[in-house]
Amino acid sequence: MSSEKREGSTRARVPFFDAHCDAPMKVVDEGADFAAAAARMHVTLPGLDEAGVRIQVFASCAVYPETPPDRIVERGEAMVSAVWAMAAGSGGRMAVGTCAADLRRAMAGGPMAAIIALEGADPLEGKAEGLRRYVERGVRSVIFAWRDNEFSGTAFGTDRPLTREGERLLGLAEDLSTMVDVSHLSDRAFADICRASTRPFIASHSNCRALCPHPRNLTDAMIRQVADCGGVMGINLAPHFLDPQVAAMWAAASSDPAQGKEAAARRRALPRPSLDWVARHVVHAVKVGGEDAVGLGGDLDGIDVTPDGIDSVADYVKLVPLFREVGLSERQIGKVCYANFLRVFEEVLG
Repeated sequence: MSSEKREGSTRARVPFFDAHCDAPMKVVDEGADFAAAAARMHVTLPGLDEAGVRIQVFASCAVYPETPPDRIVERGEAMVSAVWAMAAGSGGRMAVGTCAADLRRAMAGGPMAAIIALEGADPLEGKAEGLRRYVERGVRSVIFAWRDNEFSGTAFGTDRPLTREGERLLGLAEDLSTMVDVSHLSDRAFADICRASTRPFIASHSNCRALCPHPRNLTDAMIRQVADCGGVMGINLAPHFLDPQVAAMWAAASSDPAQGKEAAARRRALPRPSLDWVARHVVHAVKVGGEDAVGLGGDLDGIDVTPDGIDSVADYVKLVPLFREVGLSERQIGKVCYANFLRVFEEVLG
């Protein structure tokens, strides 16, 4: 047996807290079977078990794809219901997590915790008070906008700031012990959250703009602001958020919005970035924001293409040796893989 294998066998397995996936969309739109290992989705119950994911945030993105306005509320409700059904059908292996005690129970060997998030507050129908109903249904995290809406501008929009209703939503989310998530927001809206928030917030699935100049990624100044508030950013596995060369090819392949299916096929044919790019973003974020401000938010099932070596959530186990290779300490690896997001969610959910 090699010294490397002997060393690995004596180390405790590192668990994972993943801050963003879109599995409910596959369940609702395609009827995917979350409990089946062979389901055509990145995140399945067997895959989460295999990787050692103890806490998974499941997003409800009601406006994607192009959802008619009169179906947004119905779609948001369907995805929230899907997460409850996924937990109910897990045979006791997963439960919806709504408080810090649920998260601690999951980390201690109890059922895996499923945190329900709104990716875009559009199901609130333009009124911050609508969040109360979703919190009653178990939602514990909210991104104000996926595309520009009544609450906020977004990275893909016109850099609009947080609106007055968005400011009300921020205050209510904090009052209701609900995590505020700034991924997808415009730079101006991000600045407004920094100015007005009184509790930690997160960027669940955003990378480092200094390495890959995509508008969905965070500048170094933004990373420091997330860190200064006690928050955490989650490194995203989307190829065009990781590798600048892939990002340029991705933009060229997507240049004609009228060619939806054709553009998607061209993107799938592009080279997949190496897994090293994930480590590069982690290392850069740690250098800029500190080891307490970085975690994982893979965006699995929200992206069609993944880095080379990651085909499903089960492949998260490959990240631990990768992080060791780039010089992260065991303490830092634990923080990135689970402890940082666990800390901030425990604090906010209470």
